[in-house]
Amino acid sequence: MVTGRTPHGGREDSTLDKQALRSLFDLTGRTAIVTGGTRGIGLAIAEGLAAAGANVVVASRKANACELAAQQLKALGGKAVGVPTHLGDLAAIDELTTRTIDEFGGIDILINNAANALTQPLGDITPEAWSKSFAVNLRGPVFLVQSALPHLRASGHAAILNVVSAGAFIFSPAVSMYSAAKAAMVSFTRSMAAEFASDGIRVNALAPGSVDTDMVRNNPPEFIDVMAASALLHRIAAPDEMVAPALLLVSDAGSFITGQTIIVDGGMVAR
Repeated sequence: MVTGRTPHGGREDSTLDKQALRSLFDLTGRTAIVTGGTRGIGLAIAEGLAAAGANVVVASRKANACELAAQQLKALGGKAVGVPTHLGDLAAIDELTTRTIDEFGGIDILINNAANALTQPLGDITPEAWSKSFAVNLRGPVFLVQSALPHLRASGHAAILNVVSAGAFIFSPAVSMYSAAKAAMVSFTRSMAAEFASDGIRVNALAPGSVDTDMVRNNPPEFIDVMAASALLHRIAAPDEMVAPALLLVSDAGSFITGQTIIVDGGMVAR
């Protein structure tokens, strides 16, 4: 079984028994913030974190949705709280950090999942739309990391996961603002990983393809069909298919992974 870690962070013993393997994914006692955590991918990941033993703080704009999500996580046996937060509001971001510390005493995992799906075609982008899109999709996540940074530095298992999009890696007509912000977060992920490595903080990104969420379902049926056909697996994903990759990146199972983007898209980018 695993007996410990070397001074460099690797295992002293490479033999894994069942208990040791499971312990790599055990998040008992750790506290996670999940933005956009009341539905879709965010809620699925929040459920996975709770099932792995983490205390979970779910954040989204609507107070009622936050409360319902928190109750759902508690029903699964987890400790959870909902904090209404608009990622475009820097004061609200700091309040999210404060509430988390007040409730659970620390921050070990930060998952930047909240997104603004606002899109306008190139040539017709308004300054107002630009500001709304990048405030939530880019500025908010970066400033939330900064707000949580002192607490992540104090954690012995700190991990940041930026949920981006496969659209950051392919042509993105009509959704260029969204994809550009996600591409910028891929870049920030690499930079954060390099800057925070000495603090023991790992930073990675998860890039979903088309997933059965409200954002996808709001498209015309023919567009959804195109999304499914564009993947090598010829379908869109269920939100819970993002949970296992997310848990890998924020748990000790991913202890030697940082600065990476895992693309979970059914083969869309590869195609």
